[in-house]
Amino acid sequence: MSERQDPDELTRWYPAIAHLPAEARARIAREAQSLELPAGARVFAAGEAPRGFPLVLDGSVRVAKVAAQGRELALYRVGPGEGCILTSSCLLGGAAYTAQGVVERATRLLVLPPPLFAALLAHEPFRAFVFRLFSERLADLTELVEAVAFRRLDARLAERLLGHGADVRITHQQLADELGTVREMVSRVLKSFEEQGLVALGRERIGILDASGLRRLAGPAENP
Repeated sequence: MSERQDPDELTRWYPAIAHLPAEARARIAREAQSLELPAGARVFAAGEAPRGFPLVLDGSVRVAKVAAQGRELALYRVGPGEGCILTSSCLLGGAAYTAQGVVERATRLLVLPPPLFAALLAHEPFRAFVFRLFSERLADLTELVEAVAFRRLDARLAERLLGHGADVRITHQQLADELGTVREMVSRVLKSFEEQGLVALGRERIGILDASGLRRLAGPAENP
């Protein structure tokens, strides 16, 4: 851990650390690696062996599955106080990554090397934290599979645009990556939204003109 690292910040975001024995906390201070990464930096790539378990102190890491043709599907994001279920799964199973993790905005990480991660699992507070991650992320991923498999693209896109104010700063490609589709399909649906008076399209921005109409489109999940 860096000399500049505030130990209180770590336990504030990850309370389980505060409940570890003193020798375990001391080992984290000695062996954990502090990283500061800019937006766009790759934390891990598909096919790589995990170099450690990242604890996010500030920023956000986007975990996505990337197809051979370049299409992406965002699986989840890891922010402060959260953990990467894919990393823990790979560390526990001795497997390589099957997806990539990319920094969305400037991010500070504390990385627990694999031997340290394994040693901390012997302590109930840390073990409970990791198992809780599995439970929470599994529920999120189940919802993602349901949305991609069973909900129409226009409903999913309408839902994604809501809740971000009247001006959504995002590209068509970013929306396609998040929704597990291609940019051309997103552009086609957005053009339809614009023709219906629901949105106004600009360069890397989407103005929300009729939030109520978008909410009606989003509706409950349903079969296509």
